[in-house]
Amino acid sequence: MGKYEDVFRACTEDPENFWLTAAEGIDWDVAPRRALDASGAPFYRWFPDGRLNVCFNALDRHVDAGRGDQPALVYDSPVTGTRRTYTYTQLRDEVAAFAGGLAQLGVEQGDRVVIYMPMVPEAAIAMLACARIGAVHSVVFGGFAPHELALRIDDAAPKVVVSASCGIEGKRVIAYKPLLDRAIELAVHKPEKSVILQRPQERAELGADDLDWADLVAAAPPADCVPVPANAPLYILYTSGTTGKPKGVVRDSGGYAVALHWSMGAVYDVGPGETMFTGSDVGWVVGHSYIVYAPLLVGATTVLYEGKPVGTPDAGQFWRVAAEYRVKTMFTAPTAFRAIRKEDPKGLLAADHDLSGLRHLFLAGERLDPETYRWASTLLDIPVIDHWWQTETGWPIVANPVGIEAAPVKPGSPTRPLPGWDVRVLDPSGDPVTAGVDGAIVVKLPLPPGALPTLWNDDERYVASYLSAYDGYYLTGDSGHLDDDGYVFVMGRTDDVINVAGHRLSTGSMEEALAAHPDVAECAVIGVADALKGQVPRGFVVLKAGISREATEVEAELVQLVRDRIGAVASLKSVAVVAALPKTRSGKILRKTMRGIADGLDEPIPSTVDDASVIEALRPVLRRAGRAV
Repeated sequence: MGKYEDVFRACTEDPENFWLTAAEGIDWDVAPRRALDASGAPFYRWFPDGRLNVCFNALDRHVDAGRGDQPALVYDSPVTGTRRTYTYTQLRDEVAAFAGGLAQLGVEQGDRVVIYMPMVPEAAIAMLACARIGAVHSVVFGGFAPHELALRIDDAAPKVVVSASCGIEGKRVIAYKPLLDRAIELAVHKPEKSVILQRPQERAELGADDLDWADLVAAAPPADCVPVPANAPLYILYTSGTTGKPKGVVRDSGGYAVALHWSMGAVYDVGPGETMFTGSDVGWVVGHSYIVYAPLLVGATTVLYEGKPVGTPDAGQFWRVAAEYRVKTMFTAPTAFRAIRKEDPKGLLAADHDLSGLRHLFLAGERLDPETYRWASTLLDIPVIDHWWQTETGWPIVANPVGIEAAPVKPGSPTRPLPGWDVRVLDPSGDPVTAGVDGAIVVKLPLPPGALPTLWNDDERYVASYLSAYDGYYLTGDSGHLDDDGYVFVMGRTDDVINVAGHRLSTGSMEEALAAHPDVAECAVIGVADALKGQVPRGFVVLKAGISREATEVEAELVQLVRDRIGAVASLKSVAVVAALPKTRSGKILRKTMRGIADGLDEPIPSTVDDASVIEALRPVLRRAGRAV
């Protein structure tokens, strides 16, 4: 029996002891004597009697242990030509100073702070500063438009918003302050203050409720760490719902810290003094967990990269970063490697850099196609590891745990479930399916430490979204199967949230934007398979009777409308005006059928269809949508 089986069995047979042992990797103000509190099931709580401060564990304890001069965070920005290294002492001091500034603005334990920032060190500093004083941060990706930011401001009700004067997308400077001002104007909840980091690329004009980051920090005494209960929320991170307002995933403090600390050694094989480069954004869960918190919790060095895999300025930047900072483990999305491969198919730019220190490449965010896997494996001659998890879970569900024992790779599978994750595949009746048969991928409750305990201010929606489909199980929303060896194969989403370059985006919110156009009667947005991004959205609209405008003119307006409402991150670049949309007799649009036809599948016409001729008329348009990708 291999080491993986030993560890997995130990967790399965005695989870209480397993997770209390894992908790010893964290410094507690009050050490927990219990691991799991199931008294409020299905609302489970981990380490209910423990108290800690996550910022202390990420920064201060390493300084106290004599490792303050070690690099903690490296900022590498090819778009600005900036490179800066923060030691653990320097990062702790910067965080303490900004935490002191927030405290002077009246931010206290439990208050929310929305962070709307580009990929700059101050984004991580703001997150850690909130954790230091027990405030709850909610980071919103800088690519979201004012409408989406306003929804999150209303739900989180922050006391303060932290932003920057601008962000940089490739060669474009994007002013953030007008977007923030418009979001606050749209929001019902009005934050008391906005703190703005002034960047030299474009400075912002400050209003009466705005404060300059530098001025705030200069006048503030450094803040000490505030111990909080293990179940106190560390952050809220919004993920797309299929309809309505976005879902605020809550992350607790103690369970998250324990799970991340454990995962760094067991899954990613990164320890103190070693370097991890995660090519993501702090606005997504990958950035929260594996740019900011996890590497710092174990005393590693993390690289925060402001740039793209290609075009800033070339497809060799990831190799440059890996070589320059002696990266041991790299983690990014398959999309990034598909883009690099497209620009540099023979991998010639990698040959310009010493990659001898790079031991592992982890990929997640969407399905890793076998061709990208083969290309990266051949080029780098190191383990290329697909793994699968979600915003809700906070850390991997299924992975090849190279820090425990590397398992044989099966292309198309992220390997086997990690300890704590009891993954099953069920049919619509809730019965287990046999190996090789697709069904709904679920996780038996309780979820392990680090996973969401609920949604922000919405226990009812948490149960309805995740726990109601199958009694006693968490619904991942993905479909797939297990093979005879227990390997998990994730085949795709079971809802109408699509995955664009690793970013989960709601087709429902895009449809809401399209439907807001005065000429549109009804609409549908589907995710179409794309070789580079995994999926891209395609819109289809039926115009109101009597509209005689040129279709191309309306289509262009609709693309711009979605960009204005949701942001360029939506990637909706094609909308087609059609005569009708296919529906069931009960009036539901047949999105799955449309998606299958667009992807070139021999999609059968459902028996519930109201008018089959509508599908036949739409078929060439859908096929064009698929080929246009």
